[in-house]
Amino acid sequence: MLSLFQILMLILDIVWFFIIAHVIMSWLINFQVLNLNQQFVSQVWYGLNRLLEPLYAPVRRILPNMQGLDLAPLVVLIAVYALRIILANNIAMFY
Repeated sequence: MLSLFQILMLILDIVWFFIIAHVIMSWLINFQVLNLNQQFVSQVWYGLNRLLEPLYAPVRRILPNMQGLDLAPLVVLIAVYALRIILANNIAMFY
């Protein structure tokens, strides 16, 4: 059962990394450091969007409209971190 705990923590770490990469990439695109006309950049961008949109969409429906400020990644990051805390505090259940 310990391996199940480790797998769950690994999945949460990967989701955390993808969200951070998505946020940083969105800043770089908005500040015109990265150009979506480049094939590699656009493929990575659209791939991250397709992976993370199922996580962001329910949060965006709940959050009020912030006129261009998207807080969905922040809320999802907090949720991922909370899940990590919950799993770490209940590790005894995995033994």
